[in-house]
Amino acid sequence: MTPIARPRQRARKRLTSLTVAFALATAGLAAPSGPAHAAAPGATAYVTNLRGNSVSVIDATTGTVTATVPVGSFPGGVSVAPDGNEVYVTNQGANSVSVIDATTNTVAATIPVSSNPNPVAFNPDGAHVYVGVSLGGGAQGVRVIDTATRAVTATIGITGQPFDIAVTPDGGKAVVAGFVGSAVTVIDTATNTVTATITDPSAQTPAGVVISPDGAYAYTANYNSNNISVIDLATSTITGTIPFTRPQDLSISPDGTRLYAAGATTNTVGVIDTATSTVTATIPVGTAPAGIRVNPADGTAYVTNSGNSTVSVIDLTTNAVTATIGVGNTPYGVDVSPAKPIVTGVTPGSGPAAGGTSVTITGSHLYSTTAVKFGGTPATGVTVVNATTVTATAPAHAAGTVDVTVTTQAGTSATSAAGQYTYLAPPKADIDVDLTAQPHLGILVPYLRYTLTAHNTGPDPVTSATLTATLPAGAAATNLSTGCTFTAPTLTCVYGAIANAANVDKTFRIPLNLLSLGPVTVTGVRTTSAPADPNSANDTATKTCHVISIILATC
Repeated sequence: MTPIARPRQRARKRLTSLTVAFALATAGLAAPSGPAHAAAPGATAYVTNLRGNSVSVIDATTGTVTATVPVGSFPGGVSVAPDGNEVYVTNQGANSVSVIDATTNTVAATIPVSSNPNPVAFNPDGAHVYVGVSLGGGAQGVRVIDTATRAVTATIGITGQPFDIAVTPDGGKAVVAGFVGSAVTVIDTATNTVTATITDPSAQTPAGVVISPDGAYAYTANYNSNNISVIDLATSTITGTIPFTRPQDLSISPDGTRLYAAGATTNTVGVIDTATSTVTATIPVGTAPAGIRVNPADGTAYVTNSGNSTVSVIDLTTNAVTATIGVGNTPYGVDVSPAKPIVTGVTPGSGPAAGGTSVTITGSHLYSTTAVKFGGTPATGVTVVNATTVTATAPAHAAGTVDVTVTTQAGTSATSAAGQYTYLAPPKADIDVDLTAQPHLGILVPYLRYTLTAHNTGPDPVTSATLTATLPAGAAATNLSTGCTFTAPTLTCVYGAIANAANVDKTFRIPLNLLSLGPVTVTGVRTTSAPADPNSANDTATKTCHVISIILATC
């Protein structure tokens, strides 16, 4: 599945009535306290305490409850606004919705809705909230709240008592799990009309619903059928089921590859591979887990244990519980505020302008990374290692220092000096070709000795170079330096590394005889070199010797 950001507006909570909710929230042994979960600042979990008439606010950094906010009676569902500024909580016993100011942790408004409001979900644009309610006389529905006016602006009749609501990432559809009535309703949010009602004998009492990050599928937790339905939202049909004992709530990984199911009676969370629809791991948690929420910023999941008033924190990399946090009486719903990514390091800090360097980005809240950009240019090969580390391949870019940014479903990281990468200008090395000659005359073995010089004028070192020398017709080259070969009329010499401002010489001889009288002209040329040679004006050199006799020559 495409790793597109999943909205945070997951509805929180369910069961068909307070009696059923209490039945699931059976008493159990208290889970042992664990170490505080180490997370970067910014993430906050909100937990409704069904019997405590409150919301516990958990700091993800310290794993401690930093505030307890009184709300209406029997709070069940909770949903954090996409910008993290407000938290909507449904009060089943008060027939209302509490709006919590996330900055002050106080109730800023109370919105009357209808009987037994339970699930609640934000549209990704933050403009509307959807609340599942009982309309009276057995009718069920969804109230639509305008968040600007905090007023109900529409009511949509549905089949089945709503226990959970999830909104597609594009905001176009709201999917409602109807526990009593065993129906899943699909709502067009543009028109606030029902476009499909999905029922199947194999999918009884759906208690929870979650949507894949690409918006293609919905998964419902069918409590009494002991399975999870896979629903194709393009056709509004069930395409398969996954066996699972008493699933009550669902959440999904940011990339959509893993589904997490809270097993209400098994005191476990199941990890499901969405590609194979199989359970790959089972994680023990507290008693009677009721809600689960993946924290996409930090790669954790928060599980409300309604039977022993705790919250389990699961590390999604290791599938292990890393903390157990005491909260209020009968924790039920849970949601997590968005935490924007933070970049604190880029290694290596520089690379060639051509790109291709493997770069490691470190920081916090990186678990749901979908894109990395270097100076606005998308990187390739983006891989999430964990919540603090991402790797990517730097794209090509003009020389200079650029900001590296990371984008997750919560937004894009701010720029800072710690998140910069320097593109280095392509190295250059100018080779100045020089050719000299010296006659060695005599009756026995007369010859002309040539020196072909590669002089590196910089600015960078030469890694390799090839120079050639073209001899006159009929002439031969002998006594060649190492790295030189001769195929008439061309001498080819290969040079290795040459430091800036250094010279490397290659020598050869041209034997003389009676037929060599006259001018002997040799031309040296740089044919190839690395790195690039920025100046072609000095790539050639010519030397002419005048042979008057085998005992007289000038060069």
